[in-house]
Amino acid sequence: MVQPSDSRIPYSVEPITIQSPAGAATQSSEGPVPAPSDTSTPSHSQPASNYPEPPLYVREALDDAERLLKYAAETGVDVDSATRDHILEARAASGSGWTEEIVANLLAALTALAARLRPISAESLKAYADDTESTVRTYWIVAILLAIVIVPFSIASFVSSAISSAIRTDITTANDLAVKLRAELGTADAPKGGTPDKALPPSLSEADVIGQLQLYASTVRGIDARTRQLNAFVLGAARDPYIDLRWDPKKSAKENNDNQSKLKALFQLPVGLSNMPKILDDLTSTYQDDRLFAQDTLDLVSVYYGAIATCILPVLYALLGTCAYLLRTFEQQMAIRTFMPTVANSARFLIAAIGGAVVGLFNNFNITQGATIPPLAIAFLVGYAVDVFFTFLESLIGAFTKNKSATPSPQPAPAGQKT
Repeated sequence: MVQPSDSRIPYSVEPITIQSPAGAATQSSEGPVPAPSDTSTPSHSQPASNYPEPPLYVREALDDAERLLKYAAETGVDVDSATRDHILEARAASGSGWTEEIVANLLAALTALAARLRPISAESLKAYADDTESTVRTYWIVAILLAIVIVPFSIASFVSSAISSAIRTDITTANDLAVKLRAELGTADAPKGGTPDKALPPSLSEADVIGQLQLYASTVRGIDARTRQLNAFVLGAARDPYIDLRWDPKKSAKENNDNQSKLKALFQLPVGLSNMPKILDDLTSTYQDDRLFAQDTLDLVSVYYGAIATCILPVLYALLGTCAYLLRTFEQQMAIRTFMPTVANSARFLIAAIGGAVVGLFNNFNITQGATIPPLAIAFLVGYAVDVFFTFLESLIGAFTKNKSATPSPQPAPAGQKT
């Protein structure tokens, strides 16, 4: 390795003396002066410039070149000796001084290494060593925050939907039983049978009528129990018609026992069933109050959780999909050391949020005939692969454009023909 001479003076400029042509005499005020004899020695070439403190980009290039050279040595990538020597020469020049040739050789070596190790770069190796922990921590924080919001909302939405479906089924069953029993038994004022004074018609089986009454009462109790459960999901916003009769630890034991007896009389069939039409009227009155309570609760749940499922959950699922995509990409890039932090991830989160909000406006999406995907699954896919969202928008716009172009334009009437 050739080291620069210590006799060189950085940025020095030797004074230039203009000599007269050989054999020529110079003119002075006192007369001609004879030309000096040709005794000068041959001049030497000017030494190359020397830089004790190189520009910042040169030091950065040296760090990048050494980082790439170290990675090549660790992974067994063959590097030619000239490239390696130029980098080592540049490191040695950090203490003795830089020259233009050393800087040029360093940049050439960096270029060769970057091309040899592509897609690995010095920036990705630096990010691999310095930015991985902070990036993983950020992804974990985002994922945990999304899970804290998504999981309770999803569970509440699923449970409330299941309870609502059960209540609607029970209401339909109770309505059918009320109509059927009313036609068979009549009312307390106009009984058709089932009283101490009037037996059931021969066409009716007493066991069947008692079974229907039991089913009617149990269905009403089921509606009441499920409605109170569903009312908790809207923080008790619906008014319970029997709130004063519910068990309350603040009340005395005697008062709670009396209230439980009253509730039992409202929702249970009395022993003996001596007057079936009157029992039916009392149970129907209880059912009407309880049905109103159930309908109010169903409406509130439909509004609140419908808004959550339409406006909030799709956005959150889209953000969760983006987080899953970034984690998967991060894992792949870390395996081959090509990870580089970028601000484009923030834009991807924003696009995913917009896509999730738009997806929430649609109902189920048809993939093939008879196969559909719910909006929340589509929202997750939009966040995971933003291209899906743009493909959907382009296909939707294409459908409108196709319909518009397929509309025949009115043809002008032939000349001379009256319209």
